[in-house]
This record gives sequence, C-alpha cells and structure tokens, in this order.
Amino acid sequence: MKAKKSGLYLFPYYLWILLFVIAPVLLIVYYSLFDLSGKLTLDNYVRFFTPVYLKMALGSFWYAFLVTLFSLLVAYPAAYLLTRTKHKQLWLLLIILPTWINLLLKTYAFIGIFGTYGPINSLLDLVGIGEKQLLFTSSSFVFVSVYIFIPFMILPIFSSLEDLSPTLLQASRDLGASGWTTFRRVVFPLTTAGVRSGCMAVFIPALSLFMITRLIAGNRVITLGTAIEQHFLVTQDWGMGSTVAVFLIAVMALVMGLAGGARKGVRHGK
Repeated sequence: MKAKKSGLYLFPYYLWILLFVIAPVLLIVYYSLFDLSGKLTLDNYVRFFTPVYLKMALGSFWYAFLVTLFSLLVAYPAAYLLTRTKHKQLWLLLIILPTWINLLLKTYAFIGIFGTYGPINSLLDLVGIGEKQLLFTSSSFVFVSVYIFIPFMILPIFSSLEDLSPTLLQASRDLGASGWTTFRRVVFPLTTAGVRSGCMAVFIPALSLFMITRLIAGNRVITLGTAIEQHFLVTQDWGMGSTVAVFLIAVMALVMGLAGGARKGVRHGK
C-alpha cells in the first residue's frame, strides 16, 4: 500500500521527465535522421565526423576546459575566504545577484566595457598605453564566460567548505602540519565533491555556448553551440543541427556519468 502511494506521489515527477527531458531528446534524435530534403538518412552523422565538425568539437572542449579551470582558480579561494569572513550570507547574496540578471544584458554590458570607447580603453589611453582591441578575441570570450559562470562554481565549493569540521583543521595544526600541508592533505580532499559539482555546473553549459561567442568573440571562437545556432536559424538544416545537439547531449551524459561514478568511488573509499 505504501509503495502504491509513493508511486502516486512520484507520478508528476515521472510525467515531467517524460514530457520535458525524454521527449525533447527523442525529437532531436528523430530530426537528426533527416536531410534538407526530408529524406531519411545517416549522412548527417557521417558529415559530423569530418575535420570541420571535429575541429569545432575540439574547440568547444578546449574553451569549456579553460572556462572551468579559470572559474575554479578564482572560485576556490573566494569560497574559502567567504567561510572566514563576517556577514558571509550577505557576501554570498552579492555573488548570487548577477545570476538574476538576464544573460543577454550582461553580455551587452561587456560589449560596452570592452568597446573602443569603453572605460577600459579610456583607462589604457589615460595611462599612455593607448587603445587596444579587447572585443572579438578569444581572451575576452573566456573572461566574460568565467564572469558569468563563476557563481555556479563558488556555491558548491562554499557548501563543501562550510560542512568541513573545524576540529579536523585544529587536529592538523596540533600535529604540526603547515597551512599548505593542511590544505593539500585535509581541506582539498574533503571538498572534492563540491569542486566536482562546480566543475560540472560550469563545464557542461560552457560546451554549448553560442550567444557569447557571437557577441563577444565574433567569428574568432566557433563552437558546437554556434554550429547548432547556425543550422537552426540560418541554413535551416535542422537535421545537421540536431545531429550536433545529439553529440553534445551524449557528451554531457557521459560527463555526468563519469562524475557520478567518481563520487560513488570516493564515497566507498575506492
């Protein structure tokens, strides 16, 4: 009887998963099997494994890796300092606030900041360096992406650090360990779950970025997300766009599966 009741309670969840997760994925797979003329074919998958799309895939992985790495390098010290400051909840709220602003608005704000007549170029001109081309570069793309994703890296790391027992740090100091040794042997290993969650929260969406690549990087950064946008909105080749999307979905599922497996391994002491 209890099992039936629990199944009934879970019905809305299963319905949601079916309608808004499984059904869209199946629809994308379905469209990927048709060419421009509406003919059933596997040519889209053959086209994907050509140098053009493989180069896009490598570029997507590379930039997603860079965004994740720089986000981690900034987020971990920031989260660590947050746990040791007063009014930590207020500071955490200030970090979360930018996520409430529309992504397009934030991107256009950086266009103004990095533009020829923006404040950064004005400052460079004031100190005698002169105006620089800051927009439409891979560096500006990585910078803006890190800014946008960094709150999603800070939150899980902050949560892991908050759960860390102070007695462990005290015991490490009592045993004569230095600050670096304590961090390397105690703090970081016990917060890897938060690091893993943060990396997943950044790496997976960074793989499919397209709007930032278009507005900030111009044509200097072309990713699979850009290819999907072009196929659906410009060339109207929904089959090829769906094929690229199927590849991205498969990669995201693989990354999530590997991360989940690693989490279980750590939990069981493997």
